Amino acid sequence: MITERQSQILDRIIQEYINGARPVSSQLLERKHDFGLSSATIRNEMQRLTKKGYLYQPHTSAGRLPTDKGYRYFVDRLMEKDFSTAWQKEVEASLEFIREMTEFLAEESSNLALGYLSEERILWKEGWTDVFREPEFSRAGYVASFIKALDDLERNIAKIDFPREVHVYIGRESPLGRSRDFSLITLGFGQGIFGLLGPKRMSYDKNISLLIDLCRKIQN
Repeated sequence: MITERQSQILDRIIQEYINGARPVSSQLLERKHDFGLSSATIRNEMQRLTKKGYLYQPHTSAGRLPTDKGYRYFVDRLMEKDFSTAWQKEVEASLEFIREMTEFLAEESSNLALGYLSEERILWKEGWTDVFREPEFSRAGYVASFIKALDDLERNIAKIDFPREVHVYIGRESPLGRSRDFSLITLGFGQGIFGLLGPKRMSYDKNISLLIDLCRKIQN
């Protein structure tokens, strides 16, 4: 367990990392956020969060980055703020419906949008240009790992029992075999799924809201 103060600091670190893609220091937090704490106190709390497994330090002199455990805590708190997204009715899905909704998700996010219709066994993928602009894709081997994770999803998607609600898979939690560097957010329904696949440093609050909004639109 962590304190409310540690929770607030962890939230800000994750948000700063999502926005900047760089390790976050105590000095940056003191400068940008009004915690009412000194840099030394913030640094001590960051050290405690590191010992508890929510953060890690890539280099001795660097700031901190969130771990999968840190992301999970952050996402669970986000989900507590939202309503239940279980489907209340069946959706009559078609190829055109899946395509349009997948394009909508791609336009509104910077991740790869997925739309799968099980009856046709077709997986739509939109948003390649935007997701490849993320800084993680400049790392050696990252693109190849992403393609392998997506290939694993395509080969096994029919076997995976995705929840019929918005669900977030972080790193190794994913049903994909080669996805420790990526996160997958899905919205399952009777005839398939919608999803967003991207780096773990994705905008969880925005992407979760997009899928919840999509669920609302369909149910209304």
